[in-house]
Amino acid sequence: MKIIEGFKLRNVAGQTVITGEGLKQIDFNKLISLNPTAAYLWQQIEDKEFTVETLVELLTSHYEVDEATARQDAEEILQQWHAVGLIEA
Repeated sequence: MKIIEGFKLRNVAGQTVITGEGLKQIDFNKLISLNPTAAYLWQQIEDKEFTVETLVELLTSHYEVDEATARQDAEEILQQWHAVGLIEA
């Protein structure tokens, strides 16, 4: 998987958000707000290929969370990001 080109992490009015930039994202009119954990994951995978396993490893190495919980959280966030069109397989 990878983040679709043109989506950038920004800090807007104290909130961490994803914005669409460039001609490819001209029809993207959403502002996606991320919590600190989601923002951490985004920063780690930006401009890289990644898998669910990548996110699980990032979560378990950075936070005190067991692998089962990390996997559930990783799958959930990837599903959400895919649903709004931020990532592609």
